[in-house]
Amino acid sequence: MKKEFFVHETAVIDEGSKIGKGSKIWHFSHIMTGAEIGENCNIGQNVVVSPGVKLGKNVKVQNNVSIYTGVICEDDVFLGPSMVFTNIINPRSAVIRKDQYIKTLVEKGASIGANSTIICGNKIGKYSFIGAGAVVTKDVKPYALVVGNPARQTGWMSEFGHKLSFDSSGIATCPESAERYRLENGIVSKIIY
Repeated sequence: MKKEFFVHETAVIDEGSKIGKGSKIWHFSHIMTGAEIGENCNIGQNVVVSPGVKLGKNVKVQNNVSIYTGVICEDDVFLGPSMVFTNIINPRSAVIRKDQYIKTLVEKGASIGANSTIICGNKIGKYSFIGAGAVVTKDVKPYALVVGNPARQTGWMSEFGHKLSFDSSGIATCPESAERYRLENGIVSKIIY
């Protein structure tokens, strides 16, 4: 049977993991039993994908990222170099809490910047943008731009990754795609024609 994905010779793929067509697994990465990777994903070097993790289609995982049990990433998510997920709020070496992992959901199209940390139990909204080095301690709204430690919202982003500037009627246009967005009651939505 022909493999429909690429695995570098130094990568370890455990039996019982699922890898979608067109995906690429690079140097020294480890995909563990029970992990699911969608189609056309790119898993950089030195990445660990733990049991029960689910990655949607077209997820890009940069070098040195560990995706722990409890994390789900929907389609088109970007995980920047050396970013960190947690899955226990109060870890102790001598206390086993494997039955207490807390889920984290990263919704479609979200980007998480290099060296940022996502504390478990939070939802990262669709097309949100987490700045490099941010420490996310609470849910992030869809299309929100958050930066800092702790992460605070400083603006809104388009689906193409540009900061949005809303006019007095609450409308903004992405400079690259020309797609329009509406800000109403603290929520951003794309205007569909």
